[in-house]
Amino acid sequence: MFSKSSIALFPVTLMLASCGTAADVDTAASSAEPELVIEEISTYDEPWAAAFAPGTQTLFITLKSGGMRGIDTATGREFTVTGVPQVAYGGQGGLGDVAFLGSEAADSVSSRTIYLSWAEAGSGQTYGAALGRGTLACEAGGDCAIEGMEVIWRQSLKTGRQGHYSHRIRFAPDESYMFVASGDRQELDPAQDTTNNLGTIVRLNLDGTPADGNPIAEQGGVTAQIWSYGHRNPLGMDFDAEGRLWDMEHGPAGGDELNLVERGANYGWPVRSNGDHYNGDDIPDHSEDDGFNKPAIHWTPVIGPGDMIFYRGDMFDAWQGDALIAGLTGEAIVRVEIDGETASEAARYDVGGRIRSIDEGPDGALWVLEDGTDGRLLKITAK
Repeated sequence: MFSKSSIALFPVTLMLASCGTAADVDTAASSAEPELVIEEISTYDEPWAAAFAPGTQTLFITLKSGGMRGIDTATGREFTVTGVPQVAYGGQGGLGDVAFLGSEAADSVSSRTIYLSWAEAGSGQTYGAALGRGTLACEAGGDCAIEGMEVIWRQSLKTGRQGHYSHRIRFAPDESYMFVASGDRQELDPAQDTTNNLGTIVRLNLDGTPADGNPIAEQGGVTAQIWSYGHRNPLGMDFDAEGRLWDMEHGPAGGDELNLVERGANYGWPVRSNGDHYNGDDIPDHSEDDGFNKPAIHWTPVIGPGDMIFYRGDMFDAWQGDALIAGLTGEAIVRVEIDGETASEAARYDVGGRIRSIDEGPDGALWVLEDGTDGRLLKITAK
């Protein structure tokens, strides 16, 4: 049901201390922050991700249980998307990310390529992430259907656990390749074993095959897909203005981290982390001589990242080039400033709930989805 209400939100700027990467935020500078206006646009049952069809004001939203919705953000008209693949709904599993090629931007949402990720069932109560590609067919003023959806990539191997799928999709800036986050599936050790693609970020051609030039492609098989490894559960991923890929991933008990993702790099999980195991067992912190790539910034207490983008618009011009992170545990948008290969938290903006997804609209407004049942779709603009 489409609904709309508006409240003014004054940004809450917090000081963060995080093990050697403290963001020294001058709270007195908060007067320079824009006054934010939040509009509640609609609600959805367990929304997970959203993406605008490039060149349009139409936002497509995935629902964890397997449904998909669309909304024309200019008119408020909502519609259903059918043809979504069957998903293994349970734990952290279900329908995941949605992505479009910008090179197909057009006035209409129909006849364009759509990419989806989801959790699928295997044999013997096992599960793993899958990535598929299809074509949208939409009726004028009506619903849409996905036609010809086919699986083009899978996590290998499947496991009996139902967490840490990650399955975030991002295209390279020139759309030559796509990058897919593949979580460790709560299995830990496979993230250091490059004979599988768990705990990795993979670099693929647009048809899901391994891209040329991957760092250990000569080993063949799924190893040829790997761009970087030693990841835990990356749920946010985006390219900055320089064309560099960054990922935002969950630590265990502490140690959420933002990483500059580099070719062939090993990020240390589960050998190194700035957090500990949930049962209290120690994990050695990163050290300068440990041989692993270090996070640009890490958080303890955690923020529970759900998604991230680099802001490119003009509406919040002072934020251009900054990372905006959807905080689940933190229940806020976390803004991070990047300086070369280091980062610091600049501010947090409390939007009143667990934030699962964040996207930038065509006019530079932010579109945010809350986690859980009756998760709100919020539009955030500058007053």
